[in-house]
Amino acid sequence: MANQEIDLNKLTYETLKKIRAYLQRMLDAGGSDLHVKANSVVRARVNGDIIPLSGEILSKEEALTFAKELLRTRFAEFVEKKELDLVYPYDENTRFRVNIFFQMDGVSAVFRTIPVKIQTVEQLGLPPVVHKFTEIERGLILVTGVTGSGKSTTLAALIDELNNKVRKHIITIEDPIEFVHKDRKCIINQRSIGQDSLSFGNALRASLREDPDIILVGEMRDIETIETALHAADTGHLVFSTLHTLDAKETVNRVIAMFPSEEQNRVRLTLAAVLQGIISQRLVPTVDGKRTAAMEVLVRTARIEQLIMENRDAEIRDAIEEGKEIYGCQTFDQSLLDLWLAKRISTEEAFNYATLPSDLKLKMEGLAAMARVKRDASAEGGTTSTQPQFGEDEVFSLKG
Repeated sequence: MANQEIDLNKLTYETLKKIRAYLQRMLDAGGSDLHVKANSVVRARVNGDIIPLSGEILSKEEALTFAKELLRTRFAEFVEKKELDLVYPYDENTRFRVNIFFQMDGVSAVFRTIPVKIQTVEQLGLPPVVHKFTEIERGLILVTGVTGSGKSTTLAALIDELNNKVRKHIITIEDPIEFVHKDRKCIINQRSIGQDSLSFGNALRASLREDPDIILVGEMRDIETIETALHAADTGHLVFSTLHTLDAKETVNRVIAMFPSEEQNRVRLTLAAVLQGIISQRLVPTVDGKRTAAMEVLVRTARIEQLIMENRDAEIRDAIEEGKEIYGCQTFDQSLLDLWLAKRISTEEAFNYATLPSDLKLKMEGLAAMARVKRDASAEGGTTSTQPQFGEDEVFSLKG
């Protein structure tokens, strides 16, 4: 076992300096995550792919030294707990969320870029209906998706919008704190698990005695946290949180399934009463080699509430799809179709990320056929069509 006692005066910080150079190289490449692993090369996630940044192997001893130089006085805690979360300030404009941990070959760490500048709903390209989630007085709003899909970025945009337009008390409970919010119209207290509170459950229970209007819970990880969040939403607070679920239907199922079977009907009724919206995100490769977010957005309606109450979760997707024109909600496939129409993503990627690829294909073929008919009609009349132009190779070659 690694020696827990370290002499700070003997640290040269040369290994940390080397890792900082890799961090800069990753930032220059537009990457999001740096992976440091003992007995391996340093790699970065760029546009969704893990790529090596050099051929140099980081030895087991170097990785351990790096851990000491990064953690310093927290190294003994790392040895005891075997993993730690922290925020690493690279410079005044760049911060990283870090998870450092032991694995079979030694020490590994993952650095996730935290943008200092909080982007707006418009800058993120979120659907306009998302603005309505900042106008609600009470209830539960969930942002879901796999790790790295941009949930924290979306939540930060929502909190920032609230901070600029209402006079409320906002409490955030995070592990760790990523985006730092300054008091504007709101007073914002940000609490980090481990540093400012022992657990999400403790912090959330305490928050109800701290006169909050809005509570952000970084993640609903257990029954206690979910139960307290539902109670907070039911007693007049606006609660934001995240789950690692793929879409709105699975999110509803996951919340309810966390509870014992004898409790599920009660939880279902409570969730139906307090749920105001779900934003589910998937990052999709674009035609220019970058990534963009496809989003499913559930907006509370009388029908959605009824479907949840009556355990008809399988019908939620259809209800979202049918409500796009009236309520502004949308399914993943509708979002992908819009991105495809704007020629931001390819047909292949649209199918790869679709919930129902066969249905999406039919919609694409129908739109392409309609555009072709209008184009032919315009040509016969001597006018130019303004409809989207679809090539034969974009859709019709996929029929077989």
